[in-house]
Amino acid sequence: MTGENSWWRGGVIYQIYPRSYADANHDGVGDLKGITEKLDYVASLNVDAIWLSPFFKSPMKDFGYDVSDYRAVDPIFGDVDDFKVMLDKAHGLGIKIIIDQVISHTSDQHAWFGDSRQGAGNAKSDWYIWRDAKPDGTPPNNWMSIFGGSAWEWDGQRKQYFMHNFLRTQPDLNLHNPEVQDAVLSDMRFWLELGVDGFRLDTANFYMHDPEFRDNPARDMTTFDAGVGGPADNPYFFQQHVYDKDHPDNIAFLGRIRALMDEYGVTTTVGEVGSDNPNTAVDYTQGSDRLHMTYSFDFLNDVTSAAHIRQTIERMERMIGSGWACWALSNHDFKRVVSRWAGYGGDETTRANLFNLLLMTLRGSVSLYQGEELGLPQPALEQHELVDPYDIMMYPNHVGRDGCRTPMVWDSGAAHGGFSTDAPWLPVKPEHAARAVDTQAAPDSVLNKTRALIGWRKHQPALMVGSIELVEGPDDAVIFVRECDDQRLWVALNFGSQPIQLNPPAGARIVRESFLSADEHSLGPLQGSIWSL
Repeated sequence: MTGENSWWRGGVIYQIYPRSYADANHDGVGDLKGITEKLDYVASLNVDAIWLSPFFKSPMKDFGYDVSDYRAVDPIFGDVDDFKVMLDKAHGLGIKIIIDQVISHTSDQHAWFGDSRQGAGNAKSDWYIWRDAKPDGTPPNNWMSIFGGSAWEWDGQRKQYFMHNFLRTQPDLNLHNPEVQDAVLSDMRFWLELGVDGFRLDTANFYMHDPEFRDNPARDMTTFDAGVGGPADNPYFFQQHVYDKDHPDNIAFLGRIRALMDEYGVTTTVGEVGSDNPNTAVDYTQGSDRLHMTYSFDFLNDVTSAAHIRQTIERMERMIGSGWACWALSNHDFKRVVSRWAGYGGDETTRANLFNLLLMTLRGSVSLYQGEELGLPQPALEQHELVDPYDIMMYPNHVGRDGCRTPMVWDSGAAHGGFSTDAPWLPVKPEHAARAVDTQAAPDSVLNKTRALIGWRKHQPALMVGSIELVEGPDDAVIFVRECDDQRLWVALNFGSQPIQLNPPAGARIVRESFLSADEHSLGPLQGSIWSL
């Protein structure tokens, strides 16, 4: 609908977390061959692309987001030949492949870091962010790690502190150094040469920092909204992150990434931008020399109100200009939306259908996380079942990453939901097995409604690339018009617990492909409809 040269604009991207999708060699961990075996299923969803979370060589301290070799596949997932087979089959099915690139930091097991630790005189001494201790031995400044504690770790070998925004085993690269940029771009080129269609850039606004290393100011916690800003029990959120990320020098490096992508024609970049500054996402996608789109965190919170949804849409439209957003309601880092937004009421199936309808009608591209098409809730895990370092550290106050990473469920009657014959790395809970793919053959299942909605969406220019304009309505409603050329669609979503009266424009008719039951006069609780104007 949008043309081959802009397939990503308005496209639906299906996120696969490789450890948890399908286990072909039955060792309890998902792998590339398992994904290849399930590509026909992915194609049946009518999605445009797959985003693969990291599968690179890694000690797995952060389950792949700590890369020790950017050009190697970790043996638990297979090898580069397995990746090529998967890529070829996906392309044969008309599916693009976007892969994660984690380039703000590496594993401390990366050869680059081993060299950099040798200190002055080593060619890579300035490839990471090293600073002397203060005279009293304390860290260089007050910057904090997202995983809690200081962002600085003392290295006894080099006798300096190195910076890590995440785990202490994930030292930050010094991307102010052009040599580091060259090395990173060379590794990205390796995958482009293999034929990947794009990159999802992890923590894209963490690439640069304040070269003066000034302290971050304190945040006023009396006005802090934990539902939007992050868990209030993590000291990272006690600061305004003015100096440790979102640095203006980021823009020039993004330009270098875009120039590389443009050498390969029909490719795309999706930047993950979690920032206190709402302008960052806009700055990163304006014009043709930056990222193609940014991954929005705006709906990855636990705020449940139609007003919040309306305000988020309005704010994005006011700011985005010529940029482009990629919307998500769930991913591998956040509690699944069916549970996270349980405050809207209703049952899980009803919520899943409404949330998917919202996601597929927003202006922008879409990221659909594995299992959302099944309406999977967040399973409850016992403390002894946790493996994620962040969940373990924050337990029981923060539970999220392990629960949303449990294995995909294929067969309700098979061991471990058909994911593996061996005990999986995270457990499959009964409430997930009950929603396995094989249980959702009925036309009105969440799976088949989602398939049909995505397939129908592909042929609606107004939804793919059209404008969006909010319309006044009841407090619990989100109503907007999507328009492109001669197509106008009126979308009405009821997030309340009571029916609402609808007042569509004269001459409007319900597009039955809205896939949610509604009549012409009212919309039931947690129901939605699409009208043609």
